[in-house]
Amino acid sequence: MQVSLLAIAVIGVFVPRLPSWLVPVAAAVVLLLTGGISFSAGSEVLEPLVAPLAFLLLAVPLAVMLDRVGFFSAAAALIDRGRDPRLGLWALAASVTTFLNLDASVVLLTPLYIRFARRHGLDARLLAFQPVLLACLASSALPISNLTNLIAADALDIGFEDFLLRLGPASLAAVVVGWCFYRRLPGSTDRPVPVHEPVDRRALRLGLPIVVFVILGFTVGDALGIKAWMVALVADAVLLLMTRDLRWGDFPWGAAGLAVGLGLLAAAAAPHLGIDRAFDDGGWLAQLRTTLLAMAAADTINNLPALLISLPGLESGSDHVWPLLFGVNFGPIFVLHGALAGLLWRDTAARLGVQVSAWEYTRVGLRVGTPALLAGLAIVLATGALVD
Repeated sequence: MQVSLLAIAVIGVFVPRLPSWLVPVAAAVVLLLTGGISFSAGSEVLEPLVAPLAFLLLAVPLAVMLDRVGFFSAAAALIDRGRDPRLGLWALAASVTTFLNLDASVVLLTPLYIRFARRHGLDARLLAFQPVLLACLASSALPISNLTNLIAADALDIGFEDFLLRLGPASLAAVVVGWCFYRRLPGSTDRPVPVHEPVDRRALRLGLPIVVFVILGFTVGDALGIKAWMVALVADAVLLLMTRDLRWGDFPWGAAGLAVGLGLLAAAAAPHLGIDRAFDDGGWLAQLRTTLLAMAAADTINNLPALLISLPGLESGSDHVWPLLFGVNFGPIFVLHGALAGLLWRDTAARLGVQVSAWEYTRVGLRVGTPALLAGLAIVLATGALVD
């Protein structure tokens, strides 16, 4: 029953016209009511998710309020002064994904990039791809970059410095190689129509200190035992005083509900799947297999349940932690439904008249993601061999 409910929940995420959280939450309720998992066991399962979900619920409003003070528009206008602003926009999306959160990146930067493209006479669909591509390429370097990282960091007691050492170089390589192949896509060589808008200096003065505080808080704070959600909470409080504008819909309740539902279902199903045997072997070939299996699982059942069913078989310090995280974070670059960020991106772009089919997403993902994957994966394996 546990495996069947997990399968139903994953399929339900992709049913058109239904909120992505609805079926997983309903399946989790059925699981609890039928005794598939006890309430006490369920609370133990959810305990490691509390801090990561607190960060998710606070990080997205943080980015929303930064957008309301005009920070991202001002940053884009500042980038617009260069010869080809698309490289600057690529770097901006990589930075927002790394230091704020991939969901914030796709929700906030996608509309900005579509408006930017139309203002400059560029292909709006092509420029809109940047945030979602970088949601995969740049989301492995820090725990805060991705909900999967946060969950693994909390469950396995992994710190910021561990992520920077083990996945930071691979993430940087994937971003650089990804740009080299993104710029070769058809239409990417079109010259932008020069449109120089004044930079909103006031927005930069208001937003930049918050951004600096957040980055320092996320990095230095971890060494001092300060949780990422605490830093986000302080930044939210300051921005709320500035904007006086925070709405119920600014919080990603659906994403949190999806994580809770899939977390319960994956924990109940994991003992019946034999995942723990996949991490018995050592060596780089076994780690390569872990990455490929993680990518396949993410592209089949979504990266969040793919991680959650794998965690029970892992121990802190396992050689397979980093290949697994790289795989579940990177796999969704090839399949639209591989991560919640992809679904958020599709819906955000569609509201602005940019329609992207699942096949078109896969085609672009293969062209940009394949060489980036090879570069990043080689560094993950090499880093593992050197560090271990």
